[in-house]
Amino acid sequence: MAVRSRSSSKPPVAIIGAGIAGIAAAVRLAARGHAVTVFEAAASFGGKMHQFELPGGYRFDAGPSLFTLPELVDELFRLCGRDPQEYFRYQRLDPITQYFFADGTRLTAWADEEKFAAEIEAKLQVPAVTVQRFLRRSAKAYGATANTFLHKSLHKAKTYLAPEVLHAVAALPQLGLTATMHQRHAKTFADPRLVQLFDRFATYNGSDPYQAPATLSMIPHLEHGIGAFYPEGGIYSIAQSLVSLAEELGATFRYNEPVEEILTADGLVTGVRTPQDVYDFGLVISNMDVVPTYRRLLPHAPAPERTLRQPRSSSALIFYWGIEHEFPELGLHNIFFSQDYKREFDAIFQDKTVAADPTVYVNITSKCSPADAPAGHENWFVMVNVPHDEGQDWAALTAHTRQAVLKRVGKALGRDIEPLIRSERVWTPPGIAADTSSFGGALYGSSSNNMLAAFLRHPNFSRKLEGLYFCGGSVHPGGGIPLCLLSAKIVAGLISTR
Repeated sequence: MAVRSRSSSKPPVAIIGAGIAGIAAAVRLAARGHAVTVFEAAASFGGKMHQFELPGGYRFDAGPSLFTLPELVDELFRLCGRDPQEYFRYQRLDPITQYFFADGTRLTAWADEEKFAAEIEAKLQVPAVTVQRFLRRSAKAYGATANTFLHKSLHKAKTYLAPEVLHAVAALPQLGLTATMHQRHAKTFADPRLVQLFDRFATYNGSDPYQAPATLSMIPHLEHGIGAFYPEGGIYSIAQSLVSLAEELGATFRYNEPVEEILTADGLVTGVRTPQDVYDFGLVISNMDVVPTYRRLLPHAPAPERTLRQPRSSSALIFYWGIEHEFPELGLHNIFFSQDYKREFDAIFQDKTVAADPTVYVNITSKCSPADAPAGHENWFVMVNVPHDEGQDWAALTAHTRQAVLKRVGKALGRDIEPLIRSERVWTPPGIAADTSSFGGALYGSSSNNMLAAFLRHPNFSRKLEGLYFCGGSVHPGGGIPLCLLSAKIVAGLISTR
């Protein structure tokens, strides 16, 4: 079947996968006059960013729970001549996170940097000026490098000819390319609890702070400098509002229609094959993880084996609990730290298992959207960082981890949690892999556990097949909502200049 463009100068585009990057790419290309068709294997859009309900009236965002850089969503509406607030609204969080340390210390991460620094000084006896100096350094590093290393392709020579690259290069000595995140934080802060707090930002792209480069110490600026936000209706509303926009622009979403093969001939992409039909396309964007894209959809094409063999990021073991109780000491984001962080990351990345005492993240959207749980109840999204799936006994690991989570959280809150659970669902790495085509359930594609990781990610285009592009968390610039949105922006730019 041939898909015709509305303009002879704008060839039609097929997008494989209606994850957030695929949706954003559909918006950008439809706005430029391309006829866009999005093929999605599932019954609806969102990928990891989907929602569901559990018995008893508990609504959950299934995957991502933190929202930063909302201007990247607003930008999509504005480039289409729309007012973002007519589609999508959000609020800045204050406080951002409640931290519970293993020794009983509690700490509130306030949005205001001075207030946050004062809280740390009062609770951990770390001078506020030390914290503020670190956050300013984080902001400076982000400002110097983001436009080059996140907003543009690292695999095109013209990127390195732009004037701002000189600014980024000048900042490299301050970024600590030869040190790890943990080394940077341990050198800056004397209190191990504060080191642990800032080390946790490595998990934002599924990495290990004891291996990941100190450049990732710029991540805290996203929360404490720019801000953390909550969308009205939850994270799912991001995908929902952008799909509405894409459809207004003429994009077509074909659900329950998985792409089985990307068709090629003589080094060119020619279309896609699904169980329903064969479609002619000279431009195809894969929002599927890059590994299954090559292994399943391009079985006869040359694969970049070195890239596909890069170490995977961490995955997640998620318990969704309907809780028959309200905890006023908890907020939207809550972290219950383990006693031994090093042992926890060694378990994930060296031993490929789950530590006996893992750090626990609890997200409770009913704190901001009361309708997400019945009155007097809360909806707990409970996540533990775990290795990606390599055939581990996940039934045993899930049972063990569930008890460890109940013990860690129960101790911190002084309450037995298990009797409060009224509804439950579990998402394991194999389940994540099956439901979202993420290789091994790795949430962010490859890890960032070395200083060259950014350059080793798969580019947003194919070097071997003309007309084939890639977006999403497994390719440049990486995983998480903001970077997935940027990958769509990069791809749209590459297509517009081809």
